Amino acid sequence: MFSATELLWAFIGLLLTIGGTFLEASVTALPWHWSESGIPIHSLGVTYQIGAVLLVGCLGGKNAGALSQIAYLVLGLTWLPVFSQGGGIAYLKLPSFGYLLGFVPGAWICGYLAFRQPLKLESLALSCLCGLLVIHLVGISYLVCNYYITLANTETIPPLVADIQKYSLDPIPGQLALVCAATVLAFILRRIMFY
Repeated sequence: MFSATELLWAFIGLLLTIGGTFLEASVTALPWHWSESGIPIHSLGVTYQIGAVLLVGCLGGKNAGALSQIAYLVLGLTWLPVFSQGGGIAYLKLPSFGYLLGFVPGAWICGYLAFRQPLKLESLALSCLCGLLVIHLVGISYLVCNYYITLANTETIPPLVADIQKYSLDPIPGQLALVCAATVLAFILRRIMFY
């Protein structure tokens, strides 16, 4: 069974993941340049979704992290358009769905590692990086499985390398920035909450 705290963190993680799906991650220039050109905002090319998945693992632990992502998948596959391109059972056919599946073990691994050692910035960063790695490994595995299933059933050759480039390699710089942000935010919040 889950504790009340884990259920609360899972609910918070679900809300953060849904909200993060639709918010584009951006950075601004350094403040001492604002007087010259205003406050320029530069997109990281990703949304806050991955950051939310990793943050809930670092704050709520393995069970809360995994439960929040299971709830996210169930909501998206059944009746709510919480995924970036909507929702519904047909989402299983999209190449990006494997990365959404990776949220569950990614959040679990992140949460597991975040609470294995005393609170340190380095251990939180490592847990977030491991969670991100798991998400990408599951996503790439899903792409490869879909590639061979499609190849066996039709004569069309799916663009495996292009999909790996699009869903794994291109977003990595922005996702690494989110790993840094989730690490620092989790460290500060856990210090404030004394755990």
